[in-house]
Amino acid sequence: MILTVTLNAAIDRTVAVPNFRLGHRHRAVESRTVAGGKGINVARALKLLGRPVIAAGFAGGPTGARLLEQLRDEAVLTDFTRIAAETRINLAVIDPTSGEQTEINERGPAVSPEEVESFVARLAYLADGADLCVLAGSLPPGAGDDLYARLVKDLSERGVPVVLDAEGDAMLAGLRAGASVVTPNEREAEELVGQEFADRDDLVQGLAELVRLGAKEAAITRPDGCVAVIGEGPERRFVEVRTEPLEAVSSVGSGDAFLAGYVAARYDGRTPEECLAHGVACGAESTQHFGAGTVDRNQVERLLGEVHVQDLEVPAEV
Repeated sequence: MILTVTLNAAIDRTVAVPNFRLGHRHRAVESRTVAGGKGINVARALKLLGRPVIAAGFAGGPTGARLLEQLRDEAVLTDFTRIAAETRINLAVIDPTSGEQTEINERGPAVSPEEVESFVARLAYLADGADLCVLAGSLPPGAGDDLYARLVKDLSERGVPVVLDAEGDAMLAGLRAGASVVTPNEREAEELVGQEFADRDDLVQGLAELVRLGAKEAAITRPDGCVAVIGEGPERRFVEVRTEPLEAVSSVGSGDAFLAGYVAARYDGRTPEECLAHGVACGAESTQHFGAGTVDRNQVERLLGEVHVQDLEVPAEV
C-alpha cells in the first residue's frame, strides 16, 4: 500500500478563461472543482493507475468536510486528521488561447501542536502497512519547518521509503533527514542548491548537490521530462528522461502526475529507469486533462514507447 501525505490540503478550483487579462471582466468557458494539494493529486492519479493508496493529512471545517466527501466520491481511501481551522481554497486560471496559467493559493489554516502530534501518531499507525510514503506540498502555519524532517526519520526507522516533493526550508530539512527520493522542479532545485542551471552540466551538479545534502536519489522535473541521479556508490548514474511535450489542455498538476507515475512503478518493483520513464509518461499524459491528478492509464502505456532514457556526461568536478 502507498501512503500520500498532504498537510496543507485544499479545494482546488480551475477555470478556463480565454484571453485572460488582469483588471478586466471575463466569462469562464469551463471549470472544475476538486479536492487538491500535491499529495491528494498524487493519490488521485495512483487510484486511476490502479495502485492501492491511502491519502492522509489535515482537514478542517466545512471546506475540509467537502474535501473528504469529494475524495470518497472518487473512491480514494482517506485517513485525515481533523483540525479546528478551515481548509483552504485555491484558484487556477487557465487561458486556453495562450496556454498560460495563473495560480492563487491561500496560505492555509494554522495547526496546533496537539493537532500535529495527533497526526504524527496516526501516520505511525498507518506506516505499519505501507510500502512507500509520499510527502508532498507546503506545510501549514504552525507545523514548523522541521516537520517533514521528523516524518522522514520516523518513517525511515520503520523501513518505509519516503519520496519528498516540497520546497523551501521544509524541503531542505526533509532532504537533510535522508529522504529516499526528492523530486523538485528546476526552480525549486535551484533554490535548494543556491545555483541557477544554465546547461546540463549545471543540472548534473545540482543533482549531485541534492545527494550531498542527504537524498539517496533525486529527480529534477522539467517540461519535457526530468534529469535524475539514481543508484548508490559505484552504481550511481546520472540520466535524462524525456519525451516530446504534448499540446497541453492544462499543465496544472503535471509534476504531481509525474510523481504518481514514478511511485506506481516503484511500488511494482520496476528499475529506477523504468520508474522515471513511467513518471514522465504520466506527467505528459496528464496535460491532456482539465484538473490536477487526472491520468488515462491506457494512454500512459501508449506514451511509454515515446519516452527516451539516456546517460548524462558527468563533469570532472562532480
